[in-house]
Amino acid sequence: MTPVERPMCARCVMPRAEPWITLDAQGVCNLCRQHDSLQQSARTSRPPLETDFTRLLQKHPGKAKYDVLVMCSGGKDSTSALYYMTRRYKRRVLAFMFDHGFETAEAKANVERAVEILDIDFISYRSTFMHDMFERILKSGSQAVLCHLCSIWYMDLTFELAARFEIPIIIAGWTKGQSSDAEMMSKCACNISAPEFQAMGKATHAFLDTLEGDPKYGDFPRSMEAVLKRARKRFKTQVLSPHWFLPQDTQTYVDLIQRELDWKAPEFSYPKGSTNCALNFISAQRSIEHFGYSHYHVECSKMIRQGLLTRDEALAQLVLELDVDTKNAIAKPLDFRFDE
Repeated sequence: MTPVERPMCARCVMPRAEPWITLDAQGVCNLCRQHDSLQQSARTSRPPLETDFTRLLQKHPGKAKYDVLVMCSGGKDSTSALYYMTRRYKRRVLAFMFDHGFETAEAKANVERAVEILDIDFISYRSTFMHDMFERILKSGSQAVLCHLCSIWYMDLTFELAARFEIPIIIAGWTKGQSSDAEMMSKCACNISAPEFQAMGKATHAFLDTLEGDPKYGDFPRSMEAVLKRARKRFKTQVLSPHWFLPQDTQTYVDLIQRELDWKAPEFSYPKGSTNCALNFISAQRSIEHFGYSHYHVECSKMIRQGLLTRDEALAQLVLELDVDTKNAIAKPLDFRFDE
């Protein structure tokens, strides 16, 4: 069954992907029904507030040179998080950009302008360490999710850097669609035990098992849980995003960073309006082909359920047009070519 043939939830943008994602007689998926049930049981609880965030910042000040380590991708969410931590909350900031060889010139320019204008310390890390792994996935036809493997390495490096500088808080630009509750904070925005990530998680774990005995990847964490376990042994660090706590809509902080930091949106992006690495396009398309959806469908669906995004807006953002020439240009560093 091709992705376009999969029936889609009448409320969000998740397709039917049994046994993990099912549709009821009304065409509504089990994830939306689960959300409704949780909302009913949590009617007396309040959403996270900015005062909760400021309390956490005050409770965990840096004892060395920096208060927070900000993960920077050059996108609107992480750039605004960088701005907030520096100007709104007056924290001592170390900015960190990770480049696995596929970051775009636009993204890197956005980060470089921001750190220059904000006058903050900045570390840019570039490595092709993951290229052999990405190449093996593409050539073997594995259904492992490229973005998930990259996230595991990126987070491990980020925790290692935080430990090196004794920084108690890592700041991410994660939105409410990626995570919004304390339990998910420990999962680094992707809970592989959740129904929507079950198939992806199994495929990624199956690929990681093939690396057993490989000296190059012998120390590579086998899951985000392994990353967190390793991080706890190094140094106690918490991961937070200001977007979980602030009421501002996306356009408000986009206007802010365009005005204050000369931030520029990329010409070619997926989802529409986001800033991601070039390999992200291939990763998203592969996920749609293998599972019927990408992790962006999961994020958009969460935001629809929270009333932060309409279904039509999500559908417009999730249109992915990627021709074979573009894919081959992206995959060239991996010595791989897609068929016509």
